[in-house]
Amino acid sequence: MTAPTTSAGPLFGTARQVADAVLFEGYVLYPYRASAAKNRMRWQFGVLAPPAWAAASGEPAAQRTQILMEPRAGAVLHAELRFLHAQRRTVERALDGGRFEATDELSLPDRVLVPWDEGVEDRVELSVDVDALGGDGLTLPFSRPAHTETEQVAGGQIVRRREPLEGVVRITAEELPGPYRVLRLTATVENTGDGTAAAREDALSHALISAHLMLALTAGSFISMTDPPEWARAAVAECRNEHTWPVLAGEDGAADVVLSSPIILEDHPQIAPESPGQLYDATEIDEILALRTAALTDDEKRQARGTDDRAAAVIDLADSMPPEVLERLHGAVRALREVTGPAAVPNVTTPDTPWWDPGADASVDPARDRVMVEGVSVGAGSRVVLRPGLRRSDAQDLFLHGRTALVEAVLHDVDGAVHLAVTVEGDPGAEVRREQGRFLYFQPDELAPVDPVEAS
Repeated sequence: MTAPTTSAGPLFGTARQVADAVLFEGYVLYPYRASAAKNRMRWQFGVLAPPAWAAASGEPAAQRTQILMEPRAGAVLHAELRFLHAQRRTVERALDGGRFEATDELSLPDRVLVPWDEGVEDRVELSVDVDALGGDGLTLPFSRPAHTETEQVAGGQIVRRREPLEGVVRITAEELPGPYRVLRLTATVENTGDGTAAAREDALSHALISAHLMLALTAGSFISMTDPPEWARAAVAECRNEHTWPVLAGEDGAADVVLSSPIILEDHPQIAPESPGQLYDATEIDEILALRTAALTDDEKRQARGTDDRAAAVIDLADSMPPEVLERLHGAVRALREVTGPAAVPNVTTPDTPWWDPGADASVDPARDRVMVEGVSVGAGSRVVLRPGLRRSDAQDLFLHGRTALVEAVLHDVDGAVHLAVTVEGDPGAEVRREQGRFLYFQPDELAPVDPVEAS
């Protein structure tokens, strides 16, 4: 079954802002020049390579999203695949007789042009009645033809070339047994092009880059993959997502929109309102990037402007940012809460000692303090099994699930919470971590004692 492409319009709402950040994550890194070493190995997220290169390199040619949904009668599913299509830009110098020759650099008054791969935004849109997704579901092939364009500049020209690209979107839905009408939605995006390449940079010309999918229901809701209701946990655990991860992204906490991203996000991700615009390099260091970018020399800024139009926009943004906007990047308080108990009045008896000094509170001793874990007293020297919490751990913590570790210290923060510093058993760098005090930290409910007798 195939369906005509349509536009979901405002259905995706604020999810599109986050999707834009995903689309251009790492697009061009500070100092925003093509000559910088870290800008020579690009396109790290969401790359769906042509099958021939995928088979040779191990990079994926497809991504799969599986998520549960509870559609209401007459619900329509809107889907939007978004990606970048690499466009190779070469620079040519003008010669006598109207001829041109390729060059590594063309200096203009405001910029220095060099060869570079630009990213052209592209999308595939579709909509389908949810009731029509049973069986073989929907299959929508798409293709993009080769394209060449020339731009005349002072002293030469810019030539931009895009290679052909082919792919397919497949969407099916399977109703699950149970008291509620719940469907498992499977959406697959696949690069089906026949482009061959001897190097990754050539394969990227035929790849879907930063590929991600947005899904929206006109009636009904999706079920969170990270925090499902108890009755849906078993069905959620059976979902298989490959090279992408779906999160709820509806406005005001609604569950009618999903963003399936190659970057791990939490439900309802948001762009900080203080952010002045796209800086491409990261999402949490806007202040540093803005200051460092504004401090580039005039020649460095000319090189950045010639690297990419988006890099030029970053330079202009940093140069024109008013002080009050820069001040907002310094930090923001999202919420305040009252703190009571001893932690609310730290260091009452010795006011000359800062609250953050370990000697400020003699009532705690990380090396001797103990905490109850599943009815067992655990402290420094105890062996535990790591069970990271899904909602407060990053991806690296999750890789440690089930590993055994040695408790190095029991720590109390100023809010009264308890954290256990651990080193993972079998870690060859454990001794270095002890010497430097660089431990991994978990809360008591993220651990289990290995041996109650030993731990006590």
